[in-house]
Amino acid sequence: MSKPLIGISTYLEPARWGVWELPAALLPAAYPRLVRAAGGLAAMLPPDDDPRAAAEVVARLDGLVIAGGADVEPVRYGAEPSPRTGPPARERDAWELALIEAALASNTPLLGICRGLQLLNVALGGTLVQHLDGHTGGLGVIGEHTVTPVPGTLYSSLVPEATGVPTYHHQCVGRLGAGLLASAHAEDGTVEAAELSGATWAIGVQWHPEMGRDTRVTEGLVRAAARR
Repeated sequence: MSKPLIGISTYLEPARWGVWELPAALLPAAYPRLVRAAGGLAAMLPPDDDPRAAAEVVARLDGLVIAGGADVEPVRYGAEPSPRTGPPARERDAWELALIEAALASNTPLLGICRGLQLLNVALGGTLVQHLDGHTGGLGVIGEHTVTPVPGTLYSSLVPEATGVPTYHHQCVGRLGAGLLASAHAEDGTVEAAELSGATWAIGVQWHPEMGRDTRVTEGLVRAAARR
């Protein structure tokens, strides 16, 4: 039986290698390593100039990961930018929101990581908290804190115990979007995981599983993709 094909969204950034300095589709290698460790095949999905292509892309996938990265532009959830919100990545916002919408419409299993959770929430009409302290280990340093699952959720069926997770974020879920329920919290009450209620396999985590050793959530995605 062939391994499920899992698409992973990518950054679009200027990059330098060898004698070249050009725009590049970038993705930390930890993301495809995580998908492979969980039993899937990884495919990079760079932003497309036409977000309408997202449905055709998702139709060829068995599962989808929306990777972490830049802050979501506040206009996407009806807010003014705070002074501590980063510069917008409008092309990536448009592309990844289109990927999420296509995945939900087609019941394609979906995992959002950090920014991916935030975008899933925004796609469903939720809002974000634009800044909070204490969820990094410092500038450019991954931190760690404990997250506790909410009993009876999909997340708790994958990770039933409170566990330490690698974390690096300064924004988080505010008001939950339609159909989403919180499935894990940090010690300070921050929503650390949220999932779509109902039959669709869609979950977002606020931490960075690609930076740790626990592959259980991603294994859940790959199993759901294989069943599909």
